Amino acid sequence: MRNFFSIGVLFVAAVVVANSLFVVKETERAVMLQFGQLVNSDIAPGLHVKIPWVNTVRKFDARIQTEDTTPERFLTLEQKALEVDSYAKWRIIDVGQFYISTRGNVATAGNLLAQRINDGLRDQIGARTLIEVVAGERDQLMLDLTSELNEATASDIGIEVIDVRVKRIDLPDDVRSSVYERMITERNREAQEIRSRGDELAIGIRADADRQVVIFEAEAYRDAEQIRGEGDAEATSIYAGAFSKDEEFYAFTRSLNAYRETFSSKSDVLLLDPDSDYFKYLKDGVSR
Repeated sequence: MRNFFSIGVLFVAAVVVANSLFVVKETERAVMLQFGQLVNSDIAPGLHVKIPWVNTVRKFDARIQTEDTTPERFLTLEQKALEVDSYAKWRIIDVGQFYISTRGNVATAGNLLAQRINDGLRDQIGARTLIEVVAGERDQLMLDLTSELNEATASDIGIEVIDVRVKRIDLPDDVRSSVYERMITERNREAQEIRSRGDELAIGIRADADRQVVIFEAEAYRDAEQIRGEGDAEATSIYAGAFSKDEEFYAFTRSLNAYRETFSSKSDVLLLDPDSDYFKYLKDGVSR
Protein backbone atom coordinates (compact mmCIF):
# COMPACT_ATOMS: atom_id res chain seq x y z
CA MET A 1 0.00 0.00 0.00
CA ARG A 2 2.82 2.34 0.91
CA ASN A 3 4.48 1.66 -2.48
CA PHE A 4 1.30 2.60 -4.34
CA PHE A 5 1.08 5.80 -2.29
CA SER A 6 4.70 6.69 -3.12
CA ILE A 7 4.15 6.04 -6.79
CA GLY A 8 1.05 8.24 -6.72
CA VAL A 9 2.93 11.05 -5.01
CA LEU A 10 5.72 10.84 -7.54
CA PHE A 11 3.23 10.85 -10.38
CA VAL A 12 1.45 13.92 -9.03
CA ALA A 13 4.76 15.65 -8.44
CA ALA A 14 5.85 14.90 -12.02
CA VAL A 15 2.58 16.26 -13.39
CA VAL A 16 2.90 19.40 -11.25
CA VAL A 17 6.49 19.96 -12.37
CA ALA A 18 5.60 19.34 -16.02
CA ASN A 19 2.79 21.89 -15.81
CA SER A 20 4.94 24.36 -13.88
CA LEU A 21 7.77 24.64 -16.40
CA PHE A 22 7.57 25.95 -19.95
CA VAL A 23 10.04 27.08 -22.64
CA VAL A 24 9.79 30.09 -24.94
CA LYS A 25 11.87 29.75 -28.12
CA GLU A 26 13.93 32.52 -29.69
CA THR A 27 11.47 32.67 -32.58
CA GLU A 28 8.46 33.07 -30.27
CA ARG A 29 6.79 35.76 -28.18
CA ALA A 30 4.63 34.75 -25.20
CA VAL A 31 2.17 36.14 -22.65
CA MET A 32 0.97 34.70 -19.36
CA LEU A 33 -2.68 34.67 -18.29
CA GLN A 34 -4.14 34.10 -14.85
CA PHE A 35 -7.73 32.96 -14.99
CA GLY A 36 -7.99 34.63 -18.38
CA GLN A 37 -6.44 37.94 -17.25
CA LEU A 38 -3.14 39.13 -18.67
CA VAL A 39 -0.46 39.15 -15.96
CA ASN A 40 2.75 39.09 -18.01
CA SER A 41 2.64 40.83 -21.39
CA ASP A 42 6.09 39.86 -22.71
CA ILE A 43 7.89 36.72 -21.58
CA ALA A 44 11.53 36.57 -22.66
CA PRO A 45 12.88 33.46 -24.46
CA GLY A 46 14.11 30.72 -22.14
CA LEU A 47 12.90 28.39 -19.35
CA HIS A 48 10.15 29.79 -17.07
CA VAL A 49 7.89 28.72 -14.20
CA LYS A 50 4.13 29.12 -13.89
CA ILE A 51 1.46 28.13 -11.41
CA PRO A 52 -0.16 24.95 -12.71
CA TRP A 53 -3.86 25.20 -13.63
CA VAL A 54 -3.79 28.87 -12.61
CA ASN A 55 -1.52 30.42 -15.22
CA THR A 56 -1.89 29.86 -18.93
CA VAL A 57 0.85 30.68 -21.45
CA ARG A 58 0.04 31.73 -25.03
CA LYS A 59 2.89 31.62 -27.56
CA PHE A 60 3.04 33.40 -30.92
CA ASP A 61 5.38 33.25 -33.89
CA ALA A 62 7.68 36.32 -33.78
CA ARG A 63 9.08 35.82 -37.26
CA ILE A 64 8.08 37.86 -40.30
CA GLN A 65 4.69 36.85 -41.67
CA THR A 66 2.86 37.61 -44.91
CA GLU A 67 -0.66 38.93 -45.27
CA ASP A 68 -1.98 38.46 -48.81
CA THR A 69 -4.94 40.79 -49.27
CA THR A 70 -7.80 40.22 -51.68
CA PRO A 71 -7.85 42.42 -54.82
CA GLU A 72 -9.84 45.62 -54.36
CA ARG A 73 -11.14 48.30 -56.72
CA PHE A 74 -9.86 51.86 -56.13
CA LEU A 75 -10.39 55.22 -57.87
CA THR A 76 -7.55 57.54 -58.88
CA LEU A 77 -7.50 61.32 -58.75
CA GLU A 78 -9.21 61.44 -62.18
CA GLN A 79 -11.84 58.94 -60.98
CA LYS A 80 -10.30 56.12 -63.03
CA ALA A 81 -10.91 52.64 -61.61
CA LEU A 82 -8.04 50.26 -60.81
CA GLU A 83 -8.00 46.65 -59.61
CA VAL A 84 -5.14 46.42 -57.09
CA ASP A 85 -3.76 43.19 -55.61
CA SER A 86 -1.30 43.72 -52.74
CA TYR A 87 0.44 41.98 -49.85
CA ALA A 88 2.24 43.01 -46.65
CA LYS A 89 5.13 41.72 -44.54
CA TRP A 90 4.62 42.12 -40.76
CA ARG A 91 5.76 40.84 -37.37
CA ILE A 92 4.74 41.11 -33.72
CA ILE A 93 6.60 43.77 -31.73
CA ASP A 94 4.24 44.24 -28.74
CA VAL A 95 2.89 40.81 -27.83
CA GLY A 96 0.73 42.17 -24.99
CA GLN A 97 -1.08 44.63 -27.22
CA PHE A 98 -1.30 41.97 -29.92
CA TYR A 99 -3.12 39.63 -27.52
CA ILE A 100 -5.44 42.35 -26.25
CA SER A 101 -6.38 43.49 -29.77
CA THR A 102 -6.79 40.07 -31.37
CA ARG A 103 -7.25 37.68 -28.39
CA GLY A 104 -4.23 35.90 -29.79
CA ASN A 105 -5.84 35.12 -33.13
CA VAL A 106 -3.35 35.61 -35.99
CA ALA A 107 -6.14 35.49 -38.57
CA THR A 108 -7.86 38.40 -36.80
CA ALA A 109 -4.62 40.38 -36.91
CA GLY A 110 -4.33 39.65 -40.65
CA ASN A 111 -7.89 40.82 -41.27
CA LEU A 112 -7.34 44.05 -39.31
CA LEU A 113 -4.12 44.69 -41.22
CA ALA A 114 -5.75 43.94 -44.59
CA GLN A 115 -8.55 46.39 -43.82
CA ARG A 116 -6.05 49.12 -42.92
CA ILE A 117 -4.01 48.39 -46.05
CA ASN A 118 -7.09 48.77 -48.24
CA ASP A 119 -8.02 52.02 -46.50
CA GLY A 120 -4.48 53.31 -46.95
CA LEU A 121 -4.37 52.30 -50.60
CA ARG A 122 -7.69 54.04 -51.19
CA ASP A 123 -6.30 57.28 -49.73
CA GLN A 124 -2.92 57.05 -51.49
CA ILE A 125 -4.32 56.10 -54.91
CA GLY A 126 -7.11 58.67 -54.63
CA ALA A 127 -4.49 61.43 -54.24
CA ARG A 128 -2.57 60.45 -57.39
CA THR A 129 -3.21 60.32 -61.10
CA LEU A 130 -3.41 57.07 -63.03
CA ILE A 131 0.04 57.51 -64.58
CA GLU A 132 1.58 58.24 -61.18
CA VAL A 133 0.06 55.11 -59.65
CA VAL A 134 1.00 52.82 -62.52
CA ALA A 135 4.52 54.10 -63.17
CA GLY A 136 5.57 57.52 -61.91
CA GLU A 137 5.18 57.34 -58.11
CA ARG A 138 4.47 53.68 -57.42
CA ASP A 139 7.49 53.13 -55.15
CA GLN A 140 6.84 56.36 -53.24
CA LEU A 141 3.20 55.32 -52.78
CA MET A 142 4.31 52.07 -51.12
CA LEU A 143 6.77 53.90 -48.84
CA ASP A 144 4.14 56.43 -47.78
CA LEU A 145 1.61 53.67 -47.12
CA THR A 146 4.08 51.62 -45.03
CA SER A 147 4.98 54.65 -42.94
CA GLU A 148 1.31 55.56 -42.46
CA LEU A 149 0.39 52.02 -41.38
CA ASN A 150 3.21 51.81 -38.84
CA GLU A 151 1.96 54.94 -37.10
CA ALA A 152 -1.25 53.10 -36.18
CA THR A 153 -0.63 49.34 -36.16
CA ALA A 154 2.18 49.43 -33.56
CA SER A 155 -0.03 51.00 -30.91
CA ASP A 156 -3.38 49.50 -31.95
CA ILE A 157 -2.48 45.92 -32.90
CA GLY A 158 1.07 45.54 -31.59
CA ILE A 159 2.59 44.67 -34.97
CA GLU A 160 5.18 46.31 -37.24
CA VAL A 161 4.49 46.57 -40.97
CA ILE A 162 7.84 45.94 -42.63
CA ASP A 163 6.79 46.38 -46.24
CA VAL A 164 3.71 46.72 -48.43
CA ARG A 165 3.90 45.81 -52.10
CA VAL A 166 1.53 45.77 -55.03
CA LYS A 167 1.58 42.47 -56.90
CA ARG A 168 -0.62 43.52 -59.78
CA ILE A 169 -2.58 46.51 -61.05
CA ASP A 170 -5.27 45.69 -63.56
CA LEU A 171 -7.00 48.30 -65.68
CA PRO A 172 -10.67 47.89 -66.64
CA ASP A 173 -11.33 47.67 -70.35
CA ASP A 174 -12.79 51.17 -70.51
CA VAL A 175 -9.64 52.62 -68.93
CA ARG A 176 -6.93 50.45 -70.47
CA SER A 177 -7.05 51.93 -73.99
CA SER A 178 -6.97 55.53 -72.75
CA VAL A 179 -4.05 54.75 -70.44
CA TYR A 180 -2.07 53.15 -73.23
CA GLU A 181 -2.77 56.07 -75.55
CA ARG A 182 -1.70 58.55 -72.91
CA MET A 183 1.48 56.59 -72.20
CA ILE A 184 2.27 56.47 -75.93
CA THR A 185 1.65 60.23 -76.20
CA GLU A 186 3.92 60.88 -73.24
CA ARG A 187 6.70 58.73 -74.67
CA ASN A 188 6.36 60.41 -78.07
CA ARG A 189 6.63 63.80 -76.37
CA GLU A 190 9.79 62.74 -74.55
CA ALA A 191 11.21 61.33 -77.80
CA GLN A 192 10.46 64.60 -79.60
CA GLU A 193 12.19 66.58 -76.85
CA ILE A 194 15.26 64.36 -77.17
CA ARG A 195 15.25 64.76 -80.96
CA SER A 196 14.92 68.54 -80.62
CA ARG A 197 17.89 68.69 -78.27
CA GLY A 198 19.84 66.51 -80.70
CA ASP A 199 18.95 68.75 -83.63
CA GLU A 200 20.01 71.80 -81.64
CA LEU A 201 23.34 70.21 -80.83
CA ALA A 202 23.77 69.13 -84.47
CA ILE A 203 23.15 72.68 -85.72
CA GLY A 204 25.75 74.01 -83.30
CA ILE A 205 28.28 71.37 -84.36
CA ARG A 206 27.70 72.05 -88.06
CA ALA A 207 27.99 75.81 -87.56
CA ASP A 208 31.25 75.37 -85.69
CA ALA A 209 32.53 73.01 -88.40
CA ASP A 210 31.61 75.50 -91.15
CA ARG A 211 33.38 78.27 -89.24
CA GLN A 212 36.46 76.10 -88.85
CA VAL A 213 36.40 75.34 -92.60
CA VAL A 214 36.30 79.05 -93.46
CA ILE A 215 39.14 79.76 -91.04
CA PHE A 216 41.25 76.89 -92.39
CA GLU A 217 40.68 77.93 -96.02
CA ALA A 218 41.51 81.57 -95.25
CA GLU A 219 44.68 80.56 -93.41
CA ALA A 220 45.64 78.19 -96.23
CA TYR A 221 45.06 80.90 -98.87
CA ARG A 222 47.09 83.34 -96.82
CA ASP A 223 49.95 80.88 -96.43
CA ALA A 224 49.80 79.98 -100.16
CA GLU A 225 49.94 83.63 -101.22
CA GLN A 226 52.80 84.26 -98.85
CA ILE A 227 54.74 81.27 -100.22
CA ARG A 228 53.88 82.26 -103.81
CA GLY A 229 55.08 85.81 -103.15
CA GLU A 230 58.29 84.57 -101.61
CA GLY A 231 58.81 82.27 -104.63
CA ASP A 232 58.18 85.10 -107.10
CA ALA A 233 60.58 87.33 -105.22
CA GLU A 234 63.23 84.63 -105.23
CA ALA A 235 62.67 83.94 -108.96
CA THR A 236 62.94 87.65 -109.74
CA SER A 237 66.13 87.83 -107.71
CA ILE A 238 67.56 84.87 -109.64
CA TYR A 239 66.55 86.38 -112.99
CA ALA A 240 68.08 89.70 -112.01
CA GLY A 241 71.31 88.05 -110.91
CA ALA A 242 71.54 86.05 -114.12
CA PHE A 243 70.77 89.12 -116.27
CA SER A 244 73.42 91.20 -114.55
CA LYS A 245 76.14 88.61 -115.32
CA ASP A 246 75.59 88.57 -119.14
CA GLU A 247 73.01 91.00 -120.41
CA GLU A 248 73.59 90.23 -124.11
CA PHE A 249 73.15 86.47 -123.64
CA TYR A 250 70.01 87.01 -121.55
CA ALA A 251 68.53 89.24 -124.27
CA PHE A 252 69.40 86.64 -126.92
CA THR A 253 67.78 83.85 -124.89
CA ARG A 254 64.63 85.86 -124.42
CA SER A 255 64.47 86.57 -128.18
CA LEU A 256 64.77 82.86 -128.99
CA ASN A 257 61.94 82.05 -126.57
CA ALA A 258 59.85 84.79 -128.15
CA TYR A 259 60.52 83.43 -131.67
CA ARG A 260 59.59 79.91 -130.59
CA GLU A 261 56.31 80.99 -129.07
CA THR A 262 55.47 83.33 -131.94
CA PHE A 263 56.07 80.85 -134.77
CA SER A 264 54.70 77.79 -133.00
CA SER A 265 51.57 77.85 -135.18
CA LYS A 266 51.93 77.67 -138.99
CA SER A 267 48.68 79.49 -139.52
CA ASP A 268 49.79 82.67 -137.74
CA VAL A 269 50.48 85.75 -139.87
CA LEU A 270 52.54 88.67 -138.49
CA LEU A 271 53.06 92.09 -140.12
CA LEU A 272 56.23 93.63 -138.73
CA ASP A 273 58.76 96.24 -139.84
CA PRO A 274 61.92 94.43 -141.05
CA ASP A 275 64.04 97.04 -139.28
CA SER A 276 62.32 96.34 -135.96
CA ASP A 277 64.46 95.28 -133.00
CA TYR A 278 62.37 92.12 -132.95
CA PHE A 279 64.40 90.71 -135.88
CA LYS A 280 67.83 91.97 -134.93
CA TYR A 281 69.10 88.46 -134.00
CA LEU A 282 67.60 86.97 -137.21
CA LYS A 283 69.23 89.48 -139.50
CA ASP A 284 72.89 89.31 -138.55
CA GLY A 285 72.88 87.44 -135.19
CA VAL A 286 74.77 90.32 -133.50
CA SER A 287 73.25 92.89 -131.28
CA ARG A 288 73.75 96.49 -132.23
